[in-house]
Parts: sequence; C-alpha cells; structure tokens
Amino acid sequence: MSSRTRARGAKSAAGVHTVRIPRQRGRRGAEPFVVVVPERPSLAREALAVVGGWLWRSRRALAPTGLAVLALVVAGLLHVIAWWSGLLLAPAAAGPLVWLLITQRRRPATGSVLAWRIGLAALTSSALAWLATAAGFGPLAGALELWWLLTLMASQTAWLFVRHTH
Repeated sequence: MSSRTRARGAKSAAGVHTVRIPRQRGRRGAEPFVVVVPERPSLAREALAVVGGWLWRSRRALAPTGLAVLALVVAGLLHVIAWWSGLLLAPAAAGPLVWLLITQRRRPATGSVLAWRIGLAALTSSALAWLATAAGFGPLAGALELWWLLTLMASQTAWLFVRHTH
C-alpha cells in the first residue's frame, strides 16, 4: 500500500471501524473510497440498553425501590464509617409518630384518611428505625435484611396503589 492511500493521523470515533479502499491504478486524480462500518453491539450491551430503557421509563413507579436501595447503601456506608451514627439516627424514628399526633390534633380525620395517616406514619417510622439499626449493626445483620425487604414491599405496594387511584 503506498503512502498516498494510508491515513496519517486520522482518528475515528470509538466503536467505528474504517475500511479504506486504495486508489485504482488508472485514476490518478481521484480520491480513495472510504467505507465506514459501525461496530455491532454485543448481546450484553443490547440487554443492558433494554433494561436501562425500561427502568428509565418506569422511574416514577419504582421510586420507593430506588430509595430503599439508596438506604441500604447509605446504611452500609454509615456502619463502616461510623457505627455510632445509628445512635444519632434512632430518635428520628419517632418523628413520623409525632407528625401523626400533630396532624391529627390540627385536622382531625376519621375513616380511610386516618387509616392512611397511620399506615404512612408506621411505614416511615419502621423505615427510619431500620436505618438506625442497620447503621449500628450493619444492613445485613440478623433479620435486618428481611425487615428491609418487607418494608420495601409494603412501600412499593402502597406507592403503586396510590399512584393508580389518583
């Protein structure tokens, strides 16, 4: 291959292969043909793209799951960095119960509204108590992983139910 047909310092995008066909002998003034062939994505990349697209489209419906996974990671980091942070987080578990009492005193409710308030306060209090306990003892210690899973399932179910009724 002559030096006239080789690309000098030509750069192409990642994942793109360039095939160059040298000049024909009889055509001295013509430029060489350039054929750009894109790289075929692997099956794993295609699968990740499909799953990623599905997760992105349903991100609002899966918000409690994302928060639960974030809480699991944060609890693990807190346990590794400062196990005593669980002692500081423990009083926060009473916050939703205090909210329930204040809200019930200011705007008394009965029936389904009261049931939703109690359920929300209990679920949030349980999640904060899990976070404090997991930060102290580790997120996968004992029955904490089961507690995390049950809280995740309850919150995800309630979230989907509330989203479809409004």
